[in-house]
Amino acid sequence: MLNSIQRTAAWIKNRIGDFEPEAGIILGTGLGGLVREIEIEKQLPYSNIPDFPISTLEFHSGRLIFGTLAGKKVVAMQGRLHYYEGYSMQQITFPVRVMKLLGIKTLFVSNASGALNPAFKKGDLMVIDDHINLQPANPLVGSNIDELGPRFPDMSEPYDRTLSEKALQIAAANNITCHKGVYVAVSGPNLETRAEYRYLRIIGGDAVGMSTAPEVIVANHMGLTVFAISVLTDEGFPDTLKPVGIEEIIEIARTAEPDLTHIMKELIAGL
Repeated sequence: MLNSIQRTAAWIKNRIGDFEPEAGIILGTGLGGLVREIEIEKQLPYSNIPDFPISTLEFHSGRLIFGTLAGKKVVAMQGRLHYYEGYSMQQITFPVRVMKLLGIKTLFVSNASGALNPAFKKGDLMVIDDHINLQPANPLVGSNIDELGPRFPDMSEPYDRTLSEKALQIAAANNITCHKGVYVAVSGPNLETRAEYRYLRIIGGDAVGMSTAPEVIVANHMGLTVFAISVLTDEGFPDTLKPVGIEEIIEIARTAEPDLTHIMKELIAGL
């Protein structure tokens, strides 16, 4: 795997020249609009990049974007990868490892998720303070590659507290409804049953989604600073549960996107 990561990073470097991003961004479902704020220097479709997995979702663009955001050089994944697409955890997290070799120090992650905490509402934002990983595999399973990180990485603070607190301050200063909570990662692709929502809340979850935890585990393995934020696109409250479709989820995410973009831009500007 190390040879593949190094080969892919070298191929990308050959096409972006001396551009060295200091931050990586993973854009979740319905949240690709942040790219409009980037002064783009180079775009690379996933399909053109050697060994790079290709997003199979029609609402994920599948491009690596290189450019400047809030005065900082960034690389953004416009379209992420999911376990339910049939990829291994190593494939899902491959782009994070490549971004690290390209030079990033901080990883910013966004996602669309369902609210579990009854104090939260769809359309709100939630800074991820911690997570519970219920996905059926771990990206670090297998032989450890010492050049990438330690065999047993510490996860006592997977999300950077300083960036999280700054995000909450930015939200408060701009009248943006933003909570802090625990994200539960499940495999998907189905949404949860009433009993599953109830269980996820009992074990400590404030929101549930189908991504993020694998990328965050690998980012911590490689020593990256991590910030993550969710757009709450639906409500998983068992007693009042209503059917929800992907179209509604994407629409809610797009409605909340300007607030998420504002927070991301200010955080990146302060790096």
